[in-house]
Amino acid sequence: MQFSYEVKDSYAEVKSVGRLNMVAAPKLREVVAEVVAGGSSRVVVNLAETDFMDSSGLGALIGCLKAARQAGGDLRIAGVQPQVKMVLELTNMDRVLTAYPSAEEAFGDD
Repeated sequence: MQFSYEVKDSYAEVKSVGRLNMVAAPKLREVVAEVVAGGSSRVVVNLAETDFMDSSGLGALIGCLKAARQAGGDLRIAGVQPQVKMVLELTNMDRVLTAYPSAEEAFGDD
């Protein structure tokens, strides 16, 4: 699993490549914490290249959402693949983590 991030004008985009599982979940938390600590409390996690997520990955996303909100911002997800979408729907977390087609659209209306 690889993570990278880029700070844009009004948000920071974290790109996730690979499988978001119990091995990768702590790294996602670490990257988002670094982004938020750097002053970007509005975060988009781009999952376009993430084809698998388990409960650990979901837990990491929720933890990252909490961190962003505690910093006065928000966390949104974009580019959700079918298996990841299924996990979100089965757990009803799609109501908390709204998926957007692209990172640009996630904060496009704010």
